Amino acid sequence: MPKFKHYDYNQTAMVVINYQDQLQPGTFEHALHYLISEKLDLSAFHQPYKNDAEGRPAYDPAILLKIILFAYSKGITSSRQIQWCCNTNIIFKALSCDTIPHFTTIAHFVSSQPQAIEDLFEQVLLVCDQQGLLGHELFAIDGCKMRSNAAKEWSGTFKELEQKRQKLKRLIRHHLSEHQDRDTWETEEELDQDIRKAQTILTLNEAAEKVDRFLKTNTPRKGQSKRGKEVKSNITDNQSAKMTTSKGTIQGYNGVASVDKKHQIIIDAQAFGEGQEHHTLQPILETIKDRYQRLSLNEDLYKDQIVVTADTGFANEANMKYLHENEINAYIPDNQFRSRDPKFAHQKDKYGKRHQTPGKPKAKQLIPASEFQFDPIEITCICPAGNQISHRGTRDNDQGVPTAYFEGRLLQCRNCKKKHQCMKNPASADHRNGTGRQVSFPLNDKRPPSYTDWMKHRVDSPKGKQIYSHRMSVVEPVFGNIGTNKRLSRFSLRGKDKVQGQWQLYCLIHNIEKLAHYGKLVH
Repeated sequence: MPKFKHYDYNQTAMVVINYQDQLQPGTFEHALHYLISEKLDLSAFHQPYKNDAEGRPAYDPAILLKIILFAYSKGITSSRQIQWCCNTNIIFKALSCDTIPHFTTIAHFVSSQPQAIEDLFEQVLLVCDQQGLLGHELFAIDGCKMRSNAAKEWSGTFKELEQKRQKLKRLIRHHLSEHQDRDTWETEEELDQDIRKAQTILTLNEAAEKVDRFLKTNTPRKGQSKRGKEVKSNITDNQSAKMTTSKGTIQGYNGVASVDKKHQIIIDAQAFGEGQEHHTLQPILETIKDRYQRLSLNEDLYKDQIVVTADTGFANEANMKYLHENEINAYIPDNQFRSRDPKFAHQKDKYGKRHQTPGKPKAKQLIPASEFQFDPIEITCICPAGNQISHRGTRDNDQGVPTAYFEGRLLQCRNCKKKHQCMKNPASADHRNGTGRQVSFPLNDKRPPSYTDWMKHRVDSPKGKQIYSHRMSVVEPVFGNIGTNKRLSRFSLRGKDKVQGQWQLYCLIHNIEKLAHYGKLVH
């Protein structure tokens, strides 16, 4: 039988290690260490410290930044796990110089300095430009909706939250009456039940007080729509919002990134607590313009006709007007642009509909709006059952077309024999807060050209199609890297400023990776 040298993994050994040797050139950790130690100004992180004359020494922000950014690059967001890595992982030990910051120090550092993080983001962007990684020709804008550190069960309008508070109070009264009815305990089991009942009362009371404090100290939250309709507030994080995604409804933030085409460098990263993206376009473009001027990258990049692309979520008439008036060379299609392109005429026949679930029954065909009798002179509408439905006002739609909106009365739709063929959700008519069938009709087919028409002409042109085809290849791989490789699936902080700081940290990591792979840093 052959003989082999004995080995045992379950042993400890004292090994002489040079931490500098662990940070090999060409790796992400080396680029991170070099940038923070040699290139970046961290004075913005020094301002909160007041221990110049007295007080114990604090951990250097350079050390904390290195271990936090390296941890995020590996998909580690837990401050406790980062502390454990500093105690056991050789790369973390090298970056931290064998110091082990407490997890509370790490957590506080991440959440307390959003402005300093933005300053760091801009410094890294400036280094990317100095290394020739910015093309200044085209950038693409897109958003990624992610969960926040808040439960959607605590969301609702002020009316819904008031109903929730009353329900909690009724439950408390119910449990209290049961608790008071039983003055004595005959068995140990009854005693245990009574203890659990008391704990339930305390939990319900805390929840009711939480709702009560929120309603007293906050005002209803208004949406970004033209009508300023109230949107759902959230008791845990009122700056987050309920958002509809392909995976269902979430309570979270929309992390929006603007990405330069040449090497996919992120030039702007912001978080918005709104599901709709169209209202974010103008502040993003203004922020990019101000940043380029402040960093002396370009005095007026839009005057130099840099190309701006974004997907259909950013398209509405107000944004198209803003782009036209400011002479911004943008290509942002409406949600019908593929239906106008003959190349996609047979796409559904060949590949099927997007997000199609195998075995899912087809949606039922509703009675179309063309079956309703609309009078554009009197602004009245008769439904297929012969009832006149209510006029809900006239306003411009997303394409800027004056449109009349109608809705069936609840009592009419509730008892209508055709409601199952007419309404997508017939049960809605059975609820007092529900709605009847809704239809709309354009009032003027010969309207004057709109700014949306101007953008349609740009996007539908051969040049526009060629330019817009770059959008997905520029911005989508960035979200793939952050979401899949870095495993960012939810924000762990609360509040827009803190969440934006965390989002910028992840975008910062992406840019440093680009510097490590394509830059020519002096070692």
